Amino acid sequence: MVKIGMMIGDRYEILEKIGTGGMSDVYKAKDHKLNRFVAVKVLKQEFGENANFVSKFRIEAQAAAGLMHPNIVNVYDVGEESGIHYIVMELVEGITLKKYIEKKARLSVKEAVSIAIQVSMGIEAAHNNHIIHRDIKPQNIIISKEGKVKVTDFGIAKAATSNTITSNVMGSVHYTSPEQARGGYSDEKSDIYSLGITMFEMLTGRVPFNGETTVAIAIKHIQEEMPSPREYVSEIPVSVEQIVLKCCQKSPDRRYQSMGELIADLKQSLINPDEDFVKVVDPDEEASTRMITDRDMVRIKKQSDRRDSMDEAMRLKKDSRRAYEEDEEDDEEEDEDWEDEDDEDYDPKMEKITTILAVVAALLIGCIVIFLVGRAFGVFSFGEKADGETQEAESEQVEMIRVVGMNVDDAKRALLELGLTPEIQYEVNTSYDEGTVLRASVQDGLMIDKNTVIVLTVAQGEEGVTVPAVTGKSEAEAVSVLEKEGFVVSVTESYDSSVESGYVISQSPEADTTAPKGSSVTLRVSQGAEDDKIRVPNVVGLTEEDATVTLVESGLGVGTVTTVSNEDASLVDKVCYQSYSVGSYVDKGTAVDLKVSTGPEDVTYRYSEGIEAPTEDPEYRGGMPVNVTVTTADGTQLLSTQTSNFPVVVNYTGIKSPNGTITFRFTVEREAESTTDENGNVITGEAVTEEKTVTREVNFVQE
Repeated sequence: MVKIGMMIGDRYEILEKIGTGGMSDVYKAKDHKLNRFVAVKVLKQEFGENANFVSKFRIEAQAAAGLMHPNIVNVYDVGEESGIHYIVMELVEGITLKKYIEKKARLSVKEAVSIAIQVSMGIEAAHNNHIIHRDIKPQNIIISKEGKVKVTDFGIAKAATSNTITSNVMGSVHYTSPEQARGGYSDEKSDIYSLGITMFEMLTGRVPFNGETTVAIAIKHIQEEMPSPREYVSEIPVSVEQIVLKCCQKSPDRRYQSMGELIADLKQSLINPDEDFVKVVDPDEEASTRMITDRDMVRIKKQSDRRDSMDEAMRLKKDSRRAYEEDEEDDEEEDEDWEDEDDEDYDPKMEKITTILAVVAALLIGCIVIFLVGRAFGVFSFGEKADGETQEAESEQVEMIRVVGMNVDDAKRALLELGLTPEIQYEVNTSYDEGTVLRASVQDGLMIDKNTVIVLTVAQGEEGVTVPAVTGKSEAEAVSVLEKEGFVVSVTESYDSSVESGYVISQSPEADTTAPKGSSVTLRVSQGAEDDKIRVPNVVGLTEEDATVTLVESGLGVGTVTTVSNEDASLVDKVCYQSYSVGSYVDKGTAVDLKVSTGPEDVTYRYSEGIEAPTEDPEYRGGMPVNVTVTTADGTQLLSTQTSNFPVVVNYTGIKSPNGTITFRFTVEREAESTTDENGNVITGEAVTEEKTVTREVNFVQE
């Protein structure tokens, strides 16, 4: 029995229960050995007592522990203690895809496709390691608070299905493939079917097959035609519809044959959603088994003859003729046709000509191979670049912007977004604010090649610190040296085959120049020789659709797209955040998460406290009647009352302004003053009253 506060495995302290399922309970725990939080999944007692299940479960969990992928909930450990069987996994703070769908009723097409791509990438990594999930469903897909999509429960599904646990316990019958429903063999294409059902649910908010019992639902998976998601949501593009239907074909041979194929079509659907590019292969026409006829045998032997000697060819000809003659009575008409063709096909002169042509073809193929290899190594250029790419008519160019007068950080950022490389040098100049760009090495308005180095001369108020030389040092050493001198270090990555990965290619400002203490020094750090890495484009400020096209055209994918508030009103309904910085290099196909702005956040405040008496005025006396008003900065009046009892308790919510004013008004009565005139007569004046006002500023608390 697991209890809060107990220690498992001498390292995992159970903190709280965070979930429960058909086979296990999940707890948040702290790993005291590595000082991190983890999720501990503990098998329920009825499964822990099944020795056969536990054995298979441990084997599968250990195999899953070898998987490390951004879209998989990684397994760290598996063990048993005092009859408690557990696995330790990465702790992902978030919600399941099932709850996310229930919360939103159904997802937009782009969001569903983006989630499907990330799920597919995680499953693909497992398939590449020969691990099949067998229980893909929204309940086993987690969306983290950062928007990352992760697949969980690798390993448990196989252990469960191997022990014939019922679908009621597994909770998977709505997503099971026909072959699994029959109890037959399941493979990678079973995961593809289950993912197709999951996509159907994301797009429509419902599962395609439902029924009163698990058996009824399983039979529908086997027998009933898969409904189109467009029957429920008409705006689903044709390409997405076809992808779902191909995933959910009854025959595994008609589905996608790998996750890679599915990912390619999902990405294509982001670019051309209304194009019908999905092809379903009919195994009855293209992959069916056929009997080999005598005519086929002859043709096969002919092809073999071209690689064998002339004597072997003649021997095969006689054998095939003899084999046919034994079957002559079955089809006399075909026999006559075959004999004519056979006599013609096996003419000795034609055989010699065929052999000569085959030799010539082999020589030509050899020459082509030599040419291609030579061109790859730069031996044959023929007007091409050294790296084998055809020279473009001209390099891609951009227009130089005006940076003079800008702050150096803003100028650097603007140049980097254009694909230019800024380098900084400082000059003592007290006429301008420190950090102002005085001049640039390229005049604004000129068209220049991308990656051109732009030297910016920047004002510094007084003689600064000499910049140390760090070119050629490791990144860690360079950062340490510069920070010791009081500089702030920023790092950009670049490919350079001549500089070892992780070492500084260049620095800006250059060594032995002076720069203000606390200013930024930019290091360009090598990533080694360029391979298939892709430079991340800038999509901030674009619409979600334009950003998607830009990323996909660059060879990248779109991860999770979420909406957030943003104070910049110009970014409403546009991308305000991307998960990889502009100009960084990532692997081809990397999914970039996006956040789309909904505009400035609608912040509200509350005011809940007791208003004290206006003792700021020395003439106030307790018990005086006072008019009290509370007004927000935007002119909204929250309170207007008269009282003589303080404090006045108030409780207001949904206030739009962060602060306001409390106004106190009360009347002070002064006694009549007596004076003596010149004749000695006492003159008593009238009593005087005065209206007093006290104001007090108040700040409200954000809700």
